[in-house]
Amino acid sequence: MAGPVVITLGEIDQLAPRALPVYRMAFGEEQHFLEQFGIAASALRVSHFMAQVLHESAALTRTVENLRYSAQRLSKVWPQRFHPRGPLDPADYADDEVRLANAVYGGRLGNDRPGDGYLYRGRGLLQLTGKDSYAQATATLQSVYPSAPDFVADPEAVLSARWCLGAAAAIWTAKECNEAADANNIVLVTTRINGGTVGLAERRRWLARTRDVWGN
Repeated sequence: MAGPVVITLGEIDQLAPRALPVYRMAFGEEQHFLEQFGIAASALRVSHFMAQVLHESAALTRTVENLRYSAQRLSKVWPQRFHPRGPLDPADYADDEVRLANAVYGGRLGNDRPGDGYLYRGRGLLQLTGKDSYAQATATLQSVYPSAPDFVADPEAVLSARWCLGAAAAIWTAKECNEAADANNIVLVTTRINGGTVGLAERRRWLARTRDVWGN
């Protein structure tokens, strides 16, 4: 029986030549998370996981969600919320990350207190978004690693070299993405990670590249 798939730093450099040091360190030292949560069990799972990671993290160059949008862009990204179709005036939210995050994420995704929308904005390799996702990643990770941080209490821990790969592997597992990857169903994987199919075309392109790297 073949052993776990190991992602080399050479492969990271091939796919993401501008990868941030924190992410390179995580892949260099913390791949036990991928083995623990079954992601490393097959090349197909690794390919799907990495395709989603590379999309969500902008090829390992993004740690926190960028919420600085022009007024024109806001109407395209959230058409149901902003003029002309939605109730909000995009000019009031352009280039204001805090106000925007609280408007578009507040009152949902488990965000039940003032300021939660911004506090639990997208972070990390799979861009955890919303208090519920931070709690889900915490519970899954702590079930195997009791010393793991509480990401709800300390959202910035999602960005640490020690725990960023664990947070991503945990939310992947909690959302049953290994099973979707086994079926080679990128639409289902994307829906479970994203809540929709935003960026599906780019995720497909990443998957073609990652499958080429890991030969499946």
